[in-house]
Amino acid sequence: MKLPVSTEWLLHCATTLAQLEPGTTASAAQLAQYYDLPAASLAKQLQTLVKAGVLSATTGPRGGFRLARQPSEITLLQIVEAVGGTSSPYECREIRRRGRGALPPEDCRNTCVLARKMADAHEAWRHSLAGSSLADILAALPPSAPSRTRLRLAGTA
Repeated sequence: MKLPVSTEWLLHCATTLAQLEPGTTASAAQLAQYYDLPAASLAKQLQTLVKAGVLSATTGPRGGFRLARQPSEITLLQIVEAVGGTSSPYECREIRRRGRGALPPEDCRNTCVLARKMADAHEAWRHSLAGSSLADILAALPPSAPSRTRLRLAGTA
């Protein structure tokens, strides 16, 4: 499975926003500079997280983005699905019914075993991401990371 490149951007940006002091925002331009990303593209992608209820956005001179909920309430799955959607990357086209090796209809009454296995794998992947919150990611960072992130995001370090 290949996810859009913006998935990485938004996972990192959400993690960065989770490290800010409560009530603090970061602009798309700040985040783009922090990660050396194209600001216009990142701004559009950040809006997908606003629409998904992961981030909130404010306008004005002190405007920007911040988490819409506590880090413990935001899962990696919510971020990934906001970018890439919820559908499975595998689509069974029932090729077992075609060509020289075509199975008779009575052998195709049940879902293809390969389609079942792929669905199981997709569900396990989703379950793993749903079980990991931004709070879990923050807990795995070095203790110095939040203060370093805040300083560098503000451009003071």
